Amino acid sequence: MSAAPMTVPDAPRTLPRAFWALWVCQLVNRLGSFVQPFLVLYLTQDRQLSAGTAGAVAAAVGAGSVVSQLVGGWLSDRVGRRSTMLICFFGTAAALILLGSARSMPMIWATAFAVGLLGDLFRPAVSATVADLLAPRERVRAYGLLFWAINLGFSVSTVSAGVLASLGYGLLFWLNAATSVVAGIVIWMMVPESRPTLEEGTSRRPLLPVVLRDRVFLTVVLIQTGYATIYFQGYSTLPLAMANDGLATSMYGTVMALNGIVIVVVQPLVVKRLATFDRPKLVAVSMLIVGLGFGLGAVVHEWWGYALSVVVWTIGEIGFAAVVGAVFADIAPSDLRGGYMGITGMSFGLGAVIGPLAGTNALQHLGATATWIGVALLGVLIFIGQYALSPAIHARTAENAATA
Repeated sequence: MSAAPMTVPDAPRTLPRAFWALWVCQLVNRLGSFVQPFLVLYLTQDRQLSAGTAGAVAAAVGAGSVVSQLVGGWLSDRVGRRSTMLICFFGTAAALILLGSARSMPMIWATAFAVGLLGDLFRPAVSATVADLLAPRERVRAYGLLFWAINLGFSVSTVSAGVLASLGYGLLFWLNAATSVVAGIVIWMMVPESRPTLEEGTSRRPLLPVVLRDRVFLTVVLIQTGYATIYFQGYSTLPLAMANDGLATSMYGTVMALNGIVIVVVQPLVVKRLATFDRPKLVAVSMLIVGLGFGLGAVVHEWWGYALSVVVWTIGEIGFAAVVGAVFADIAPSDLRGGYMGITGMSFGLGAVIGPLAGTNALQHLGATATWIGVALLGVLIFIGQYALSPAIHARTAENAATA
């Protein structure tokens, strides 16, 4: 994997004010992410729902999130990035308050879906805005900084939410809604509309026909779905495998805490260096590291072995998350950038559905060793596919740069 000849800005002030507003927005939003980690506990303990029903309600949030990626991408291109983010943050605040006060099951179902639908509208809008505001050479660093803010905020919120929940679940909903409003105010005051304007006399192309003809993009999306399938083993198959090895549930929490710690500590130290590498190939290598990291589960059975596994695949996650957004921004047409980003988000959501189903069933029927070997082989497969696709991605990037 060779270094690309590009200059990386050294000082944070070289990034525009609007980007740092997005960074603050992401941090504030994640600092207030109190509800989702405790939603099932709230529904079972406060609303007295069964575990199965509570899980289904949580799945409704996830279903809304998958749809949200497509809707958010479409809105970003049609009504604008800024308007989409405002709809997201102010709408999410209202949906959270309604969910926290809902008593009937139809209302709980509807508001849970609304939280998922509205809550993730901002993702493709933010990704598209970063691509609009920054030159290609600056995007890796920018996406890496956003990734770091998300993980820092979420790490703090999961700890503080546990303390706040002891004071009453209702407080979680109101505080989560309040931080969403604050994020919306930041967007309102500091982030201008960045959607590229069309030439006079031209109309915006429909997304779907363009995407269906874009074989490079569709292949990258398919590969990312495979990556997400691997990644979400950490939140489904891994805790079951650790329990089967006789490790306590608390040990899973401790091991997974390493994921956030490594990201918060390591990512700022390497982001500028990551920006110098060939992006598509770095994505490929990062996917391989994640797959092999999980594959270590085939030979480890003690807590320290699983901790090593988490550290390895977290290193791969850092490389992937810092660069993949820039790769998609490079290959997306400027007039359909939001829609393209929405489809990439949806593909990650599909992996979040496929991964837990495939991994847990494999663990049940094939055993841990075969499951983790299969995960590692999938990592090798998507590495080969992504690496082989690198020339086509570079050609598309050059084509888009020439017509920009």
